[in-house]
Amino acid sequence: MCLRVLNEHEAAEDALQETYIKIWNNADRYKVIGYSPMTWIMTIARNAAIDQLRMRKSDRDIADFSELIVSPGPSPEQSAIAAEESRRIVCHLNKLDTNRRAAIIGVYLQGKSYKELSYQLDVPLNTMRTWLRRGLVALRGNMLQ
Repeated sequence: MCLRVLNEHEAAEDALQETYIKIWNNADRYKVIGYSPMTWIMTIARNAAIDQLRMRKSDRDIADFSELIVSPGPSPEQSAIAAEESRRIVCHLNKLDTNRRAAIIGVYLQGKSYKELSYQLDVPLNTMRTWLRRGLVALRGNMLQ
């Protein structure tokens, strides 16, 4: 009966164990009123299995609900850390010379290609690459200090 209701061997064993405990604890309550003892036992087993199904459903509902109440965005701590890192990077970017800062901002923050940026700033492509490389090396050196 338990296996038929629960469709899982391990869960059915747990329900059956619960059934045996209920029968043992409530044997004095059994009354002969036309039903056989086997019918009484099967009813207890069926109810124990259904109780397990309800508990599992309740656990799933709680888990589903907890996913809904947890904010998908960063936590306040993560936001504070990100804001501090952002402030630090901007501070160190401002220490770079204008051309290198413009190159780094254009490529990494505005998503422009090296070619677009070299055309915009009217410099050869290789010069743009050099500004980016040297700017990133200087930025990393400043950040590590």
